[in-house]
Amino acid sequence: MKYLAMIQARCGSTRLPNKVLKDICGKPQLQRVIERAGRAAHVDEVMVITSIHKENLPILRLCAELGIRVGVGSEEDVLDRYYQTARLIRPDYVIRITADCPLFDGRLLDAAIEQMGAETDFCGMMSEEFADGLDLEIMRFSALERAWREAEHSFEREHVTQYIRRHPELFSIMDFRSPVGYFGEHRWTVDEPEDYELVSRIYTHFIKEAGVEDFGYREVLDYVNAHPELSALNQKYSRNEGLEKSIREDRLV
Repeated sequence: MKYLAMIQARCGSTRLPNKVLKDICGKPQLQRVIERAGRAAHVDEVMVITSIHKENLPILRLCAELGIRVGVGSEEDVLDRYYQTARLIRPDYVIRITADCPLFDGRLLDAAIEQMGAETDFCGMMSEEFADGLDLEIMRFSALERAWREAEHSFEREHVTQYIRRHPELFSIMDFRSPVGYFGEHRWTVDEPEDYELVSRIYTHFIKEAGVEDFGYREVLDYVNAHPELSALNQKYSRNEGLEKSIREDRLV
C-alpha cells in the first residue's frame, strides 16, 4: 500500500462533546470526513484511529456500519496510536487527517501528493495559508517510525508531527502552499459551538439549497466571502489553541 489516510477521532472533546458524531445534513461529522477524504484519487485506504476509552465505542460502531477499519490505541500518546496502527499495514506514506475537519478537500490532498518529490519525508501546510480546517499532513512511514522512536516531549507525542516539523535537519520537509493565495484567516474546523453552526450553514447551502454534494474548498471560500456574517460567527477563536496549550504544559516522557 502506498498512501494510507488515517483520521484521528475521539468522543471526549471538552469544548464540544461528541463533536465527531454531531449531525451535519443527515450524516455524522466523522462520516462526512471519511467520505471527503475518500474522494482523493491517490489514497489507497481511509481508516479511523481512536483511543481505548469506552466513550469511543460509538465511533467503532459507526465505522463498522460504514465498513471502515479502525485502529485503537493510547489516549494521550497519539503518535504511538498512529505508529502502532500503521506498522501493521506498513504503507509507504501515512496521511494524517483529523475528524474535526468536515470541509476537508480530497482534491487538495491529491494536489499535495502530486507536488511531493521522491525525497520528501513530510508534506504539510507549514505556512498556514489555508483556512483552519483544511489541514493535511503526509509523512513517509520511516519518518513516522523515527519520530515515534525519538520524540521525548509530551506535546510531540500528543501532536503527531511536531517532532518531524521541528527537525528539518533530519527530514526533507515540503511546505504545501495555497494555489489561490492566503485565506488563513478563515476558521472551518469544528471545536466550538460557533464552529459547528458555521459548518452546518455551509453544508445546508450546498447540499440542501444548491443540491451539490461534492463541493470543494474553492466553492466554500467563494460562498463565505460573499457572506461575511458567516465568518463572523467564530472569528473570536484563534488557531492552534490546543497545540499552544500542550506546549505550555510540556513535560519529558
